[in-house]
Amino acid sequence: MTVQNALSRLGSTVAGTWLPGISSWVAALLAIAVAGCASVGGISKDSPPETKRVVVTERVNARWELLIKGDVDQAYTFMSTGSQAAFPLKLYKAKIKPGSWRAAKIDSIDCEAELCKVKVILTYDHRMMKGVQVPLEESWIIEKGTAWYVFQPQS
Repeated sequence: MTVQNALSRLGSTVAGTWLPGISSWVAALLAIAVAGCASVGGISKDSPPETKRVVVTERVNARWELLIKGDVDQAYTFMSTGSQAAFPLKLYKAKIKPGSWRAAKIDSIDCEAELCKVKVILTYDHRMMKGVQVPLEESWIIEKGTAWYVFQPQS
């Protein structure tokens, strides 16, 4: 025989009504927070250096992964607004010659305000020698909440 008393009814009320009410409020607040973060953007010139390095590292690696695969169209989307204005996709494709790059490894990232200098060790294959490694310096600018590649074609 089960004895029903006020405490057993209170327990079922708490478990059945109060907690789901709280969990839906928590879910709603979490959704608002995530949406708020997404709309504010990622980084700015005033972000801490480590935050800038994390974002720049991700963007540099993603861009080089695309270039190594030969996806110049997608790599172009990583370029800054100014770079895209100065070098339309057709001109960019004429200057970029994918196919020989094998790897790109970030050596260092130095950010000041909205400009980041990235030193990359690029590994490529030459017709007479495989696995040639050369240092390369790239400029990345922080705008619109992320880092964008500043295209500076070699002469």
